Amino acid sequence: MAVAIAVTKTAPLARAILVKDPSSTSSLRCPSVYLCHCNPKRKELPLPPNALRRKIDPNWRGGFSLGIDLGLSRTGVALSKGFCFRPLTVLELRGQKLELRLLDIAEKEEADEFIIGLPLSSDRKETVQSNKVRSVAGRLAARAAERGWRVYLQDEHGTSAEATCHMINMHLSDYIHINDDLHSLGERCPAVRSAKKKADAYAAMMVLERYYSLSGEQAELVLPKSLDLQEKLRRAPSEDSDFSE
Repeated sequence: MAVAIAVTKTAPLARAILVKDPSSTSSLRCPSVYLCHCNPKRKELPLPPNALRRKIDPNWRGGFSLGIDLGLSRTGVALSKGFCFRPLTVLELRGQKLELRLLDIAEKEEADEFIIGLPLSSDRKETVQSNKVRSVAGRLAARAAERGWRVYLQDEHGTSAEATCHMINMHLSDYIHINDDLHSLGERCPAVRSAKKKADAYAAMMVLERYYSLSGEQAELVLPKSLDLQEKLRRAPSEDSDFSE
């Protein structure tokens, strides 16, 4: 059963998902809030995303963010250090291998949160792919919480098109220079395969840019249902010790 949390009118609204153990795909959603530093009750839910922490306190210095664009066969990964975004890599893994690899990348890049793109329809409704993404996010959240890291979902509608436009503007437009005959070969053509992989990483970067442009206020927190894991998240450092005085 979800525990009710008082909502203040001035607090930025968000949503939270309570998920069961890594093998479970069921979830329980409940209203939640991110409480500001100036709010004396902020410790009731001290789990705001990094983007919101920076908006609330410009002097805050904490962990970095990994953007994730989950696909059927490939997963694009991007990194944000402050407001500097860059595509990182594309993984061709699934299931547990994918989840463990994402944790390894987060540790290497000193990231403490995952921003996963949630595919919605043009009218912002859930899709079949949305359910699949939520399932992966739930399993990853349980694993990440063991290390004190958080997982959020961010609406990714339109980010693939934004990624293609960004690649064109950055003169990385080998994707559009591939002629129709090559495109018809699909994944069998190395040029098409390489271009699509690059686009996946840039799509993950677009997810991060949208998340930061909205200050994380529309991000959806994914919480493991285990109270022990939730407590690990609450005990996790709120600021990177390398930046602390």
